[in-house]
Amino acid sequence: KNASVTYKGTKINIVDTPGHADFGSEVERVLRSIDSVLLIVDAQEGPMPQTRFVLKKSLELGLKPIVVINKIDKPAADPARTEEQVLELFLELGATDEQSDFPVVYAIGREGVAKRALADKSKDLSPLLDTILEKVPPAASYNDGDALAAQVFNLGYDNFMGRLAIARIYKGALSAGEQVFVKNEDKEARKGKITKLFSFKGLDSIEAETAYAGDIVLFAGVEDISIGETVVESP
Repeated sequence: KNASVTYKGTKINIVDTPGHADFGSEVERVLRSIDSVLLIVDAQEGPMPQTRFVLKKSLELGLKPIVVINKIDKPAADPARTEEQVLELFLELGATDEQSDFPVVYAIGREGVAKRALADKSKDLSPLLDTILEKVPPAASYNDGDALAAQVFNLGYDNFMGRLAIARIYKGALSAGEQVFVKNEDKEARKGKITKLFSFKGLDSIEAETAYAGDIVLFAGVEDISIGETVVESP
């Protein structure tokens, strides 16, 4: 699932992943399309089996997770113990020193509250969003004249538009109505046309004329497109 928020003038794209090992290839595809990870751990239950699975994949790809210890209002919540268990898990999975020095945010997701220290007072999620802005490297920005390069990491379907592709734009810009080429290691480049283009705003997809490097988009028009394929301007 995809969502986004705009905070202090910066658009933050959020991609939710399934946590179960049965979805291993899907998780890995998503992790390759993002710049950091929010590792959310229950303050009472501690790291779960799915925590281990997603974290292992993240560390292997060189990502530097932000740890969110959630549900600190539970009766048996023990944030200090949970943080220690998370650190042990990082070390067990071979995290580097830099990855093991992870930022921690404490939260009550149901109330929309986050804090950087348990003693802090907070009325919203701004401490979490500030941590994201500080710790997550900004996506490559758009430069006029850059050739388009976007990679598909998930698919959807619409009864009217047919197959939909969800892609991260790495370079250049993508526009509705644009003729593009789809490249795959195993096939010759083939032509396509972007008939509809959407960006994400909150939990909704919003129709867009053009989207730029760093954004995650949804588009229609290339019926045979597959996960992992690259969309470019010329073959």
